Amino acid sequence: MLSVPWVCSRCIARSARLTRNPRLFYQRRGLQTDSELSPALLVRARTLATEHASLSSQLATSFDSKIAKRIGELGPVTKALEQWNNANKSISELQSLLEDPQSEAELRSLAVEELETAKAVLTSVSNDLKRALVPRHPFADLPCLLEIRPGAGGDEASIFAFELLQMYIAFCARRGLRPTVIKRELGDGREDALTEAVLEVEAPGAYDLLRTEAGVHRVQRVPTTEAKGRTHTSAVSVMVLPSFPDTGSGADSALNFDDPSSDWYIDPQEVRSEKMRARGAGGQHVNKTESAVRLTHLPTGIVVSMQDSRSQQANRKKAWQILRARIAEGRQQAREQELVELRRGALGGIGKMDRGDKVRTYNYGQSRCTDHRSGCTIHNLDDVLEGGESLETVMDSVRMWLTDREMLAIASGV
Repeated sequence: MLSVPWVCSRCIARSARLTRNPRLFYQRRGLQTDSELSPALLVRARTLATEHASLSSQLATSFDSKIAKRIGELGPVTKALEQWNNANKSISELQSLLEDPQSEAELRSLAVEELETAKAVLTSVSNDLKRALVPRHPFADLPCLLEIRPGAGGDEASIFAFELLQMYIAFCARRGLRPTVIKRELGDGREDALTEAVLEVEAPGAYDLLRTEAGVHRVQRVPTTEAKGRTHTSAVSVMVLPSFPDTGSGADSALNFDDPSSDWYIDPQEVRSEKMRARGAGGQHVNKTESAVRLTHLPTGIVVSMQDSRSQQANRKKAWQILRARIAEGRQQAREQELVELRRGALGGIGKMDRGDKVRTYNYGQSRCTDHRSGCTIHNLDDVLEGGESLETVMDSVRMWLTDREMLAIASGV
């Protein structure tokens, strides 16, 4: 069972446990966990397996790309359900053997050993089936953009924002991904203090890998400028956006920049474009050319400025990429919020933790990293900040937390 961060008030603690630990919610509502599946999950799995069989029969007579795509989506559920059925069948047969008074002693001894193995297999395939039942995020297969901005905390927040940028670069490098800093604005007079940064991770599936990082990251430590040794608390905001830097003219309408129904569509007439001179160091180039670009999406008020390149065309391309990603993410967030409102009644007030919530604390004095969604705590802060396995452990715990919440929603019939 996932651990839950301690809070002082009993009523707040109870609400937090039900919200942050869906497995506890399962137990309170009499729903199954681990190797068992609730009736609602089994009904959903069998319905999808029936659909898979029906579509496979249709595809055998005539090929249709949409049907083939849907079959591919349903395949993991069908396979996991078949394995789950086989594991339950084996357990049932072994238990019948043990309950038969005529069974030989040696045979019963072997059955006991095989029963333990079969139960372990059932737990594993049950977890596989639960994961397969979780609807895949529509942006899961895309590359992503990480936007990092300092929040409360002044210079200390800007310094920690720089350290988070280095952490994500190291993590991506360790995973064999290709991180590229497409925007980096430094604080006045410091090379290790960020006012804003955008990191692009071009690998397919990077959005699904890193979307757990969205939210407010809090740091607790003694700044180097603190004369009395007092611990300060600062915050940094991280946004994870889907990225599709090409023209978006593919067959998939979800990525079609020209389709008004697409998340990626932006009416050019609704965007105000401005040229200006770049700020900061750069010599005569900064003083004489208008290479910086600022785009403003009038309906939403979203503003993107870009000046990292000396080429106005390159800055404009990057600015459009970020603007398109922010708007697509906003539209997806709006749809998810509608689902949250529907789920609150069924799930006892459970909501959605988004990029505006405090999601993680990095405590230097205790060498501790705690994620406030999954409750996972790691006492190896150096490895976390180096993008090592400890950071991946925390991220995995959040993915499990997300899966549990989705299962809770499905089991509740929402």
